[in-house]
Amino acid sequence: MTRTYSIDGYAIVSDDHCIADAAGNMPDALKNEADWAYFQAALDAATLTVVGRKGHEANPNHKNRRRLILSRSVDGLERRADGWWWNPAGCDWSTALAQAAPEGGAIAIPGGREVFDLFLALGYSSFHLARAEGTVVPGGRKLFSGLEGTTPEHLLARHGLQKDAPYWLDEAARVSMTVWRSF
Repeated sequence: MTRTYSIDGYAIVSDDHCIADAAGNMPDALKNEADWAYFQAALDAATLTVVGRKGHEANPNHKNRRRLILSRSVDGLERRADGWWWNPAGCDWSTALAQAAPEGGAIAIPGGREVFDLFLALGYSSFHLARAEGTVVPGGRKLFSGLEGTTPEHLLARHGLQKDAPYWLDEAARVSMTVWRSF
């Protein structure tokens, strides 16, 4: 039986393409209720959520969503009480996916940057890119590595994704959404 998966990234960025401040925390300028509701609905609908270890530790899994946590603290893939722990250096993506989400479905990728980078290489089905327009995060952490002199949009396009028409998630707060899709 063939399983069908979609690999869907979710991020909100500042005008300078940051997802976090220099300490790795989400600044208040990137927090928006409409974006949060959109994001939470996507996580609720996902079969599996893939996060980095720091994100997992910082965001308790109150809704008991199925998680795959990227970490160098395991050799390959390990099932723990709080989720599947995965080290891509010791276990390939298809094996991890078959174990953590054997039924197929939507795989939500909410980051951080190393997780976003990994799936940029593995291939996104879609990337939901929100922008908090008019905000900057001096010295912050960019959405993807290697964004000097380019934008997330150009990087997504170079990786074969095409954008839908942008729209306002929250026009009053100037938070826009553009969904990028592979075809």
